Amino acid sequence: MGIFRVSCTIQNVAAPSKSVTLKQLVVDTGSEFTWIPREELERIGVGVRKKNVPFVMANGATITRDVGYAVLRTNGFETVDEVVFAQPDDMKLLGSRTLEGFGATVDARKKRLVASGPQLAAQAARMPIMKDK
Repeated sequence: MGIFRVSCTIQNVAAPSKSVTLKQLVVDTGSEFTWIPREELERIGVGVRKKNVPFVMANGATITRDVGYAVLRTNGFETVDEVVFAQPDDMKLLGSRTLEGFGATVDARKKRLVASGPQLAAQAARMPIMKDK
């Protein structure tokens, strides 16, 4: 698919006036979560909601990181998602759950995000009510 990067604004859910824009986040469909430097999340007041969540790295090693909630925006897309408090040696990544929240897919040829179309929804089926005998 190739690698490409986007700029992304991260906003504190509880204090919308606090935000930061990061350049060069790697769009990584192989990563479930979005990884943002801890110092940037702390600077805008994003709190830890889950401590020491285990993650399996590409090399098979298991590490733990804290997770919080933030609003993420890029190229006209917006969602609320869990974000990993990345350590200095961790990559800055925009993960697949965030992409799903955006309603976006990757255009690998043009190396950009594109709208994936209408969101799927369940439809209530009319089922007969079964009565106990």
